[in-house]
Amino acid sequence: MTADTTTATTGSPAPLLLRGGRPYGEDVQDILIREGRIAAIGGELEVPDGVEVIDAEGCVILPGLVDLHTHLREPGGEEAETVETGTRAAARGGFTAVHAMANTTPVADTAGVVEQVAMRGEAAGWCAVRPVGAVTVGLQGERLAELDAMANSRARVRVFSDDGKCVHDPVLMRRALEYVKSFDGVIAQHAQDPRLTEGAQMHEGLVSAELGLTGWPAVAEESIIARDVLLAQHVGSRLHVCHLSTAGSVDIVRWAKQRGIAVTAEVTPHHLLLTDENVRQFDAVFKVNPPLRTAADVEAVREGLADGTIDIVATDHAPHPADAKDREWDQAAMGMTGLETALSLVQSTMVDEGRLSWRDVARVLSEKPAEIGRDQDHGRPVAVGEPAHLLVWDPHPVRVADPAEHASQGRNSPFAGLELPGANRLTLLGGRPTVRDGAVVER
Repeated sequence: MTADTTTATTGSPAPLLLRGGRPYGEDVQDILIREGRIAAIGGELEVPDGVEVIDAEGCVILPGLVDLHTHLREPGGEEAETVETGTRAAARGGFTAVHAMANTTPVADTAGVVEQVAMRGEAAGWCAVRPVGAVTVGLQGERLAELDAMANSRARVRVFSDDGKCVHDPVLMRRALEYVKSFDGVIAQHAQDPRLTEGAQMHEGLVSAELGLTGWPAVAEESIIARDVLLAQHVGSRLHVCHLSTAGSVDIVRWAKQRGIAVTAEVTPHHLLLTDENVRQFDAVFKVNPPLRTAADVEAVREGLADGTIDIVATDHAPHPADAKDREWDQAAMGMTGLETALSLVQSTMVDEGRLSWRDVARVLSEKPAEIGRDQDHGRPVAVGEPAHLLVWDPHPVRVADPAEHASQGRNSPFAGLELPGANRLTLLGGRPTVRDGAVVER
């Protein structure tokens, strides 16, 4: 690809013609982009004067990816990640919008904090940043946060979550579900019964018994999901299940959907691939919440994603400084980075295995996350007149994952050394290239 010709950020991006790509992995089409929007789509379009041509032959054209579950750490956790570095990582992964979780310092439980996060995203400019508001003050699970103020703030928050902590009190959870109905919000629950997971170190099963580590039973997740879908049905509100990880959880969500309950669910890329067998290495890079489950659970969540029971893939990108992971297993922080490897893992586990088409990928990694988060500007179709938030993805290369090359400050990727398919050729945010051939385009 040629050098960047984007105009200054205060003006319109330079016009582009994507030549020979395949929207949604289907028929070959050229795409003309002017003033940040898709101006024309067709076979062998003429090249107007002053338009840069980008060779997209063999590449899949997708709407820019949208992550409903990203930890940007700022404010307060800048030693792990910042809005700047996190959104650069997102752009490298093909994302044009991310939802920043609330477990910052201070917690994003007021209009002031969520507006600050949104403004820092605008200033960074690598992708749109949609703040997620806390459900409870300080994530303490004792009283509701300023949900209405955050919803009516400049940030227009529509997703609320105490992610990292479960809203365990059923009365408080019911009140939260009732409250967000007035502005069509959604409560995104971190399903973990704290009493059933005290001191837990990994999935409870054969491997935990052999390793002598305190187990984290599947029922600790499943019991909260079962309770919450019934609460959502009772009050007629929307519930979203964060990072679903067990076969039983898939069954519960499937049951709820069959009864018309307004529940959606996400799975992470790492829960589509890794299992509790990885913990045998005692490498804390594999320590995550919820924990890596069994091979049977991995198969169940793949099936759930393929049949639509699980609505989306969300990264749960959770960067940590090196010293938070480089310690004994029981003392190490939980979490993995994921923005820059997500699409490769979905391709490997779902597309290359014939479980999802590229149009399905657009649904689970762009369209549906934007719909759940009520983001009307992203997750849009690849169609004339739509904003040019696009990803040009080459599915053919195979690369060895190297966290040292990532834009994220976090190096805690469990996929180091793994061969991953696909490469990002171009990310466009409103027609402006943010990434070319895997490299962030400096402004």
